[in-house]
Amino acid sequence: MHDFHHMGSLYHPAPIPREAGRAAFVRNFGGPRPVAGWEENGTRMRYTECEAMIAHAPSRKLFFTAIFTVLALALFLRFFALPSYPPGLYPDEAMNGSNALEAIHGGEWKVFYPENNGREGLFINIQALFLKFFLNFSEYPEPWMLRVPSALFGAFTVFGVFFLARELSRKNGKSEKDAFSIGILSAFFVATSFWHINFSRIGFRAIMAPFFLTWGAYLLILSADKIKKSQITNHKSQTNSNNTNSKRRNFWNLGFGICGLPILAGLVYGLGLHSYIAYRATPLLMVLVFWWIATRIGWKSAGKAFLLFGLGAALSALPLAFYFAENPADFFGRTTQLSVFSSESPIRDLGINIGKTAQMFFFVGDGNARHNLPGAPQLFPPIAFLFLYGTVHGVALMCSRHKVDFMFTFLFAWLIVASLPVVISNEGLPHALRAILMIPAVYIIAGAGALQIGKLVTRRAHWKVARAFFAFFFLLVIFNAYYSYFILWGEERNTTNAFSRDSVIVAKTMNAMPEGVPKYVLVEGGGVDVRGVPMPAQTVMFLTDSFTENERREKNIHYVLPGNEWQIPEGSAKFTIR
Repeated sequence: MHDFHHMGSLYHPAPIPREAGRAAFVRNFGGPRPVAGWEENGTRMRYTECEAMIAHAPSRKLFFTAIFTVLALALFLRFFALPSYPPGLYPDEAMNGSNALEAIHGGEWKVFYPENNGREGLFINIQALFLKFFLNFSEYPEPWMLRVPSALFGAFTVFGVFFLARELSRKNGKSEKDAFSIGILSAFFVATSFWHINFSRIGFRAIMAPFFLTWGAYLLILSADKIKKSQITNHKSQTNSNNTNSKRRNFWNLGFGICGLPILAGLVYGLGLHSYIAYRATPLLMVLVFWWIATRIGWKSAGKAFLLFGLGAALSALPLAFYFAENPADFFGRTTQLSVFSSESPIRDLGINIGKTAQMFFFVGDGNARHNLPGAPQLFPPIAFLFLYGTVHGVALMCSRHKVDFMFTFLFAWLIVASLPVVISNEGLPHALRAILMIPAVYIIAGAGALQIGKLVTRRAHWKVARAFFAFFFLLVIFNAYYSYFILWGEERNTTNAFSRDSVIVAKTMNAMPEGVPKYVLVEGGGVDVRGVPMPAQTVMFLTDSFTENERREKNIHYVLPGNEWQIPEGSAKFTIR
């Protein structure tokens, strides 16, 4: 390590041989020779402060400060004003809540809840646990109680993206500094993504899908390193059989590296099958990881690792598998109804769907006010540019290298696999919710692109200009995240309508009335039938805790369908849901 002494805007290292300095540059930056911004003066090299920061691995203080800052930002954007934004409660969220309350009251916790076209039960059961706790401090349930689990899953997905992006970058031959930079940039982009913030604040089970896939993939890829280390340790112990310490290290590496991590990775990955129907395409991605691990540690060891991984995944998925074996119709849900292959021109529609999905990052995004700023691109334009730049950079690396570039091969495969459930459906495209599994890969590619752009700026610009540029960029991204969600989207009339704000007001009015007053709710809105009442009534049912017949009798609440208004007696309180 050289001692640096500040002189204006330059750092001057101690004299080093010219070739050593050139080799250090190649090692840190990947280039064949010094570029603009570097100057050679005899046997000395000098470079700007920004370049010096890039050239060295992050300190422990910088590492934890960056991680804490990004995670704190993610938590803030997902928990701030959670009782107020989103401004209402969509009936699909309320249906989860009604099932959760029923589980709390009746003690019947299900692996699959068949109402509302069917939903895997894990997320609803987690919501029930939070509801049970919060209802100790509140007489009636509130929308935000259903959304706390989503916010937590969203925040810790950001955490997982950092580790996955850093590990992928290491496998791509990046230095520790570059791997850390890509990891923290990728996590920052997810933390400030409107796309991800929005679904982290809605009580939909789909928010679990990127969490489980990110952490499952990270743990599986990490296990390859543990297995490789155990192989090296095993080789050393065989060459020195009298070294008991070597044997002991080999034993512990064997126990944790070969058995622990693959099983844990499988358990985490398998839980994702309880999240969202789109997750069922992801085993295709795991096959690619298996192939890469096999090329790294050998097919025999990879086979053992994947056997353990499969065992963990099977244990996680077993309850759901038993349910679907007994109820095969629930396995497909609405898939066959929405499939592009049910249309009159499936090939043409598939091509159109692919085009709509590919362009949604840059031009026209999801038009549903629950999912997006209607029609806005899924990515903030500067991030969209970084994603495009990272994509081009990745393709260039894949074409120029003699061996397979695992990082970008994996990320591009992730995008393709995650897009399959989107493009083969014929409902509401572009569809941000159905494409939620694409989020980690999109922002890791953007992080890789940001690193390349950052290096270009530090080499071409004065360090003060570079710092100002980076500060402006990060502040702009943070400001956009806050402004676009809490101001543009949160205060928009379409948003309040999309989340049935009027039904929330009806429920709060009913809760404020004495239980002895008969309360009749005329449900004029149409939707999926849930035990004889259309779905739009679920918002009021959850917020008044009147989903079951027993609860309705106790609270003197009655739900009436159009044509049966004669059932409403004189003097009772009447409400209408449209």
